[in-house]
Amino acid sequence: MRAALLTAVMLLAIAALWLWFGGGMDRVAIRAAQGQREFQNAIAGALRQVRTGDAGTLPLVSGVCFAYGFFHAVGPGHGKILIGGYGVATRVTLMRLSMLAVISSLAQGLSAILMVLGGILLFDLSRKALVGITEDHFAPASYAAIGLIGLWLLLRSIRKLWAMCGAAHHPHPDHDQGKVCHRCNHRHVPTMEEASSLTSWKEAALLIGAIAVRPCTGALFLLIICWRMDMMATGIAGTFAMALGTASMSVVVAFASVIFREGARTSVGDSRTAQFVAPVLELAAGLIVAIVATRLFLRTIA
Repeated sequence: MRAALLTAVMLLAIAALWLWFGGGMDRVAIRAAQGQREFQNAIAGALRQVRTGDAGTLPLVSGVCFAYGFFHAVGPGHGKILIGGYGVATRVTLMRLSMLAVISSLAQGLSAILMVLGGILLFDLSRKALVGITEDHFAPASYAAIGLIGLWLLLRSIRKLWAMCGAAHHPHPDHDQGKVCHRCNHRHVPTMEEASSLTSWKEAALLIGAIAVRPCTGALFLLIICWRMDMMATGIAGTFAMALGTASMSVVVAFASVIFREGARTSVGDSRTAQFVAPVLELAAGLIVAIVATRLFLRTIA
């Protein structure tokens, strides 16, 4: 069962990479953009109904916004690559990774709210100007930050592999997992709890910031329309519903990454090579994150 599940996840990962680098993701992005325009029209229509005083349409607005967020998250961006890569590279629990995905999406919604309020109240910016700033400045910054995190994962895995290769050539019987070395009186290897606690608040803040720095253009669209209709509270509620829709897709990616990681670790059992599985996965994940983020970054500045 585990082998079949691991094979299925690996095939999905290979198919995703083939779609991305074979141009399939470009077609997905085009279809996603078409769907986004349809959802934007649906959101505008629902808002007009709310404005007429029909309170029963408020849940409809939230539902449409949630669906928009989910559908929009199918396209490139929104930190899915980072969440998935981090889940494969780091032995973080599914619960923590899912929470990280949800918080990142909510933070992205909050950044859209702050940008619209600041842009309108302080600088009297138009929707076109706000979207232009997002696409021309915040999007490249977000992709650059995600790419740097991928590079960091890559370098960290290389350092671990280098240390393991050195330890393999010069074994030290006292350097067991988490135990104090009797020769030098300190630990050379972290405990399993320490190894799995790599999701410190600093790392979490770094990942959340890299994702949230680019506000969702759909949220900007919603908030500006609501501002003009004097329905800002509805816009804020819809923005967070949209963020939860985006988060639901990110949680799916988190789930797949954890299953893949644990399946890969389980498949090698307790063999001597098992210790190399984690850094090799981290190396592969960091490389993919860095490559994909670099491609997105170059596309935004072209």
